[in-house]
Amino acid sequence: MTEGFGGRTRVVYYVEDDNNIRELAVYALSRAGIEVEGVADDAEFRAACARRLPDVVILDIMLPGVDGLDMLRRIRQTPGMSRVPVMMVTAKSTELDIVTALDNGADEYMTKPYGMMELVSRTRALLRRAPEWSARQVERALEVGPLSVSLDRREATCDGAPLDLTAREFDLLVHFMQNPGVVFTRETLLQHVWGWDFGGGSRTVDTHVLTLRQKLGDHAGLLETVRGVGYRLRKE
Repeated sequence: MTEGFGGRTRVVYYVEDDNNIRELAVYALSRAGIEVEGVADDAEFRAACARRLPDVVILDIMLPGVDGLDMLRRIRQTPGMSRVPVMMVTAKSTELDIVTALDNGADEYMTKPYGMMELVSRTRALLRRAPEWSARQVERALEVGPLSVSLDRREATCDGAPLDLTAREFDLLVHFMQNPGVVFTRETLLQHVWGWDFGGGSRTVDTHVLTLRQKLGDHAGLLETVRGVGYRLRKE
């Protein structure tokens, strides 16, 4: 197992829709002592991140539904994940393809077909960059009034009591806590929390604010409605 900051085991997420390639890569990385989880698409990746944030992401570009470049852009905009090392893996090998991936925030680029030894070596190189990031994330927390959040563990408390939040409720709360007192329109919240690829309407924001308030109980008033504009987290 690869150890990170304070003994924390580091994990790699490998996103690949081809079952054979994914299983072979996961096997090779595991045999090299790297903890790795293989996922097939964006939905599985989101679910894995809700359970545990990765230290490195290996990301195929050609994926069904949301492609790898769109996922990369969202990773770079997501609180707690913006500095995660990402390696793109794809059959596209033109200079333009490589530059596009790097310009969108990729740290590495590997073309198919590739050897398993090369995959292991490049992944280890990215993991060597990850401990500094992991250390910052473990130490980094947000506190606003009675609210406290650990970005690394994706845990939130209110007056010391754990909050049972969905992944999206957690991301929404983090966004508010990073910007206390700032008023956000529903459209802005959709862009920053749900991402550009989200097809739902602004009522989605209202629903999540409502459920967050319910879970905050006596402190529901911290999430204020600014009539005709949107929402903000009240400074205390």
